[in-house]
Amino acid sequence: MSWDLGGAKPPVVVDTTLRDGSHAHRHQYTVAEARAIARALDEAGVFGIEVSHGDGLGGSSLQYGFSRTDELELIRAVREEVKRAKVAALLLPGIGTRKELKEAVEAGIQMVRIATQCTEADISEQHFGMAKEMGLMAVGFLMMSHMRPPEFLAEQALLMESYGADVVYIVDSAGAMLPQDAYARVKALKGALTRAQVGFHAHNNLGLAIGNTLAALAAGADWVDGTLRGYGAGAGNAATEVLAAVLDKAGLNPGLDVFKLLDAAEYVMGPILHFQPYPDRDSIAIGYAGVYSTFLLHAKRIGKELGVDPMAILLELGRRQAVAGQEDWILRVALELKEREAGAVAD
Repeated sequence: MSWDLGGAKPPVVVDTTLRDGSHAHRHQYTVAEARAIARALDEAGVFGIEVSHGDGLGGSSLQYGFSRTDELELIRAVREEVKRAKVAALLLPGIGTRKELKEAVEAGIQMVRIATQCTEADISEQHFGMAKEMGLMAVGFLMMSHMRPPEFLAEQALLMESYGADVVYIVDSAGAMLPQDAYARVKALKGALTRAQVGFHAHNNLGLAIGNTLAALAAGADWVDGTLRGYGAGAGNAATEVLAAVLDKAGLNPGLDVFKLLDAAEYVMGPILHFQPYPDRDSIAIGYAGVYSTFLLHAKRIGKELGVDPMAILLELGRRQAVAGQEDWILRVALELKEREAGAVAD
């Protein structure tokens, strides 16, 4: 297997600080923060800026966490702020509907990223149809892609392509992949798709977000994602400013201003961060167990409330192969573990 970047080309770079970063920010972005982040990213030359609740359009809820600011207000603010970058939003079928998508279009999005579990691409057909009816660039996300082999993912990607996807992403939602995993999955999609391009979205739970992104580029990935300071779910994402520096050194810079991104990370994101995501004990457990990265903060909170080790919760969720949309399992698993511990003490 070759890791040579010689055949790679400069990728399209999308920054998702204002969407994936919303998880780390507990969905508390203000309009002023969104404007400052968008302005800095736009001036630095990123192609796209993703804005929505962390769980996509319509995600503000008791289950996923309420937003401080309505996502449509954030989208409008970002669209007003940018001069070059495309404004995107995430949509998860079952959470976001035609209503939310139409409202997001009216607020200014130009691209929608439609995310399903990597086994459920077939539920996205009508959503791609809606996106195309509304004149949007349509991107498919195959979440939790570590859970299935490359050949299976290629079949799912072909479904999204047939529905109208312009790009289909391999998404390492759990930060569980090694570089060879990212390479093989992107390579499989590149070999299968005839029209759609291929993207890669990394998480850093095993400290491999940048390394896996480079492996994806070596396999032919056309699009890659990042967030400023790696701000995102779990241990965060590939840091956009680091990615820009690495791409520049590799001769693959698509037009990003590295030093403007470094300034954005330091002087715009630095004061905004609730915390700096990194591979700590519990986020490494997420990557090791292959659990959805967004489960981390919920597991920590519930574990603290019930006196149950968050790592034990995450490992059990991984054993049960919990996926996005099953956040209610976190409390159930924690209660079962607490009951089990109490029983062991009683014995």
